Amino acid sequence: MHRAPPGRTVSVSTQGEPFRAFVPAPLPPTPPIQWTPGLRRRFDDALVALGRLDAVSSMLPNAQLVLYSFVRKEAVLSSQIEGTQSSLADLLLFEIDEQSGVPLDDAREVSRCVAAMAFGIERLRGGFPLSLRLLRDMHGVLLDHPRGRGKTPGEFRRSQVWLGGTRPGNAVFVPPPAGRLGDCLDAFERFLHDDPEPTSPLLRAALAHVQFETIHPFLDGNGRIGRLLIVLQLVADGLLHEPLLYPSLFFKAHRPLYYELLNEVRTHGDWERWLDFFAEAVQVSATQAVMTAQALLALVATDRERLAALGRAAPSAWTLHDALQRQPVATAAALGAATRLTPATVNKTLAHLQRLGLVEELTERQRGRVFAYRDYVALLNAELDPEPPTPERRRATRRR
Repeated sequence: MHRAPPGRTVSVSTQGEPFRAFVPAPLPPTPPIQWTPGLRRRFDDALVALGRLDAVSSMLPNAQLVLYSFVRKEAVLSSQIEGTQSSLADLLLFEIDEQSGVPLDDAREVSRCVAAMAFGIERLRGGFPLSLRLLRDMHGVLLDHPRGRGKTPGEFRRSQVWLGGTRPGNAVFVPPPAGRLGDCLDAFERFLHDDPEPTSPLLRAALAHVQFETIHPFLDGNGRIGRLLIVLQLVADGLLHEPLLYPSLFFKAHRPLYYELLNEVRTHGDWERWLDFFAEAVQVSATQAVMTAQALLALVATDRERLAALGRAAPSAWTLHDALQRQPVATAAALGAATRLTPATVNKTLAHLQRLGLVEELTERQRGRVFAYRDYVALLNAELDPEPPTPERRRATRRR
């Protein structure tokens, strides 16, 4: 549906060049959303899919095992939307050894995205409200790396930004001037807290994402913080107990449409098309997350049965197997620290797991050897990169 733009443009001048910047109206939208039967059904399907995902998380023997990997999938995908080249395998390798040969700057950025999500979830669970303060603090975590430290981490911008083009005068979109940020963000925070009127949680997450990206409150990192905010809201509102959703998979697969629909809201007030897309993203992502979690559980159960054939070595193998679920790419030393098994036992057990085809060594050296729980990583990586990491691929990466 096309309406007037949900806000107004204001005249601004920078270095003598005049341009127009967009100041969004406070949420919720006016006039209200037109709920067609199709749009209501789309939201109903998304809520059902979220309910299934939340139920799966409650049935997992240890949800933290899957959560470790799913949070990293979202960080990788969200960062890839912004142009980083790190894969999930790169991130896992970087986290155990910064000298592993992966593209260092990109891997470090993705790692900070993981840290920002973990920080946000921890603060929410400690009773801290979903607020501008929390988003600023998460932004400070996100940009705590060499490429980000010059972009005022943890602070709202004090200068003009624009999207597309070489300057505001030829940009695709110009967010509010810095002088208007305070009013925009105050209204945004009130909306997150159901002011001026209650809004259902999934709808609030959908509307808030557009509004946050339109305000563009930071010099850098707005897209990543805005996508993390989606999952944070769903957790804060109780639709998910664990941040197992990775909606950036859908956004990345449909990136041109994603950006087009965000802009259609700003130019034509077309909230309905965006809401349909957003609900589909949640439904598809939640359904895929359930399928991946179930596949991982089935793999783990099958592999545990195979390990039983090791006889007296089985207990050590099961202990190492549990550690590999928490960190499916790890060094022998890290596995020893996680399991408290002796280095000799770890090495002997890894040899058993290699012989059974459960793990694969990604390095060819005597010290600091890196191992991957191959099929587990392949399941996690299936939507990101059709090829799981292999020794040949790791050597090619180190030559880059």
